[in-house]
Amino acid sequence: MRASYIPYHPEQQQLLPSALQDWLPQGHLAYFISDTIDNLSLNGFHSRYAEGGPRNQPFHPAMMVKVLVYAYATGVFSSRKIARKLHEDVAFRVLGADNFPAHRTIREFRALHLSEFTELFTQVVRLAREMGLVKLGTIAVDGTKIKANASRHKAMSYARMQTAEVELKAQISALVQRAANTDEAEKNEPDLDIPAEIERRTARLTAIAAAKARLEERQRQSDAARGRSADDARKPKDKDGKPKGGKPYQRDFGVPAAKAQDSFTDPEARIMKRAGGGFDYSYNAQTAVDETAHIIVAAQVVNTSSDVQQLPMVLDAVKAHTGSCAAQVLADAGYRSEAVMAELAQTQPNTELVIALGREGKVLAKPRDAKRYPHTVAMAAKFETEQGKLDYRKRKWIAEPPNGWIKNVLGFRQFSMRGLEKAKAEFKLVCMALNLRRMGAMQGS
Repeated sequence: MRASYIPYHPEQQQLLPSALQDWLPQGHLAYFISDTIDNLSLNGFHSRYAEGGPRNQPFHPAMMVKVLVYAYATGVFSSRKIARKLHEDVAFRVLGADNFPAHRTIREFRALHLSEFTELFTQVVRLAREMGLVKLGTIAVDGTKIKANASRHKAMSYARMQTAEVELKAQISALVQRAANTDEAEKNEPDLDIPAEIERRTARLTAIAAAKARLEERQRQSDAARGRSADDARKPKDKDGKPKGGKPYQRDFGVPAAKAQDSFTDPEARIMKRAGGGFDYSYNAQTAVDETAHIIVAAQVVNTSSDVQQLPMVLDAVKAHTGSCAAQVLADAGYRSEAVMAELAQTQPNTELVIALGREGKVLAKPRDAKRYPHTVAMAAKFETEQGKLDYRKRKWIAEPPNGWIKNVLGFRQFSMRGLEKAKAEFKLVCMALNLRRMGAMQGS
């Protein structure tokens, strides 16, 4: 007896047009993102096209935003892959409504609307608060290093820059001299496009000079922050400019270390240590996560590897996005700073800080000078109490999961865009997509 199968006729055409809404099951993330975006203000996106005229017909901003947010929420960050998904993936086709923007259009739309995506992140955080998913009782702050869109092979150390400058100048001089030689002297030489070679080396020399200038300016700012001046003759001085004890400085004011590096592809990225060992050009992404539903209420990016000075910036962002300060803030020892705690005591007096003074499990010397370090001494006393220890134990399961989801669930381990401002906007887009994914899951549960 022959087996009986459900009818299968791939060559059969549909007699009536199909509805895109029938292609996905109810409760799908694409529907939640679409409905949420429809209820947010996209005025900033529309305003850029207000005077375009009937002949200039761009793709609808709502469609582009939905596609980009869903792409980031499902771990698709490349504009080429997004463009391909619009043809191959059902959810993308539903959101695109049979619009197929090219990858260049998607890339340009994302780059053009950096500030609008930043504002959209704020709207999503406020929506989460209205839904009861953000209560600002306890938030935890954490930082994570994300690789920049820069190659380590297209970078150079300060020492190598100095050597390369000399070599390139010698090569350019030799080429100029060769171009001035008579045809008789050159008749046995191999063919060489001398003007092109001079132009190529000159461009390289210009790029190296610009990179050197960036390193030197960065070093001048760093030296000035340490209290140095251009006329200090490498000798430490106090605030009044008088000599003080201590070893002399190793380099003149504004002279970088020989191993200091600068990237030619993304000059604003910095070399940072990555988890598991090694170094990459990266940015330091900061998140503040609410305890209630692991919603990210602030997302900032800096190009310094240290977390020490970042807490005021992150908490200011929390207030800007939600309109309120958190009742309690948890942070690890990377944020420990007497100056920062003193500042926050003035600017956010109603926020309780719980900041570790050292790595968990290690015994550290306790601060004793209450006059010089009053906030640090008070924090040490707080960690002596059971309540202080209990509060701090919550930090790991509040702050660390979202960073893990960003890297391991969404797969966002490298920025697609170059430059600090673009990295800031892209990270907010990532965090907004993750928030919407969390909100959709919480609403469906």
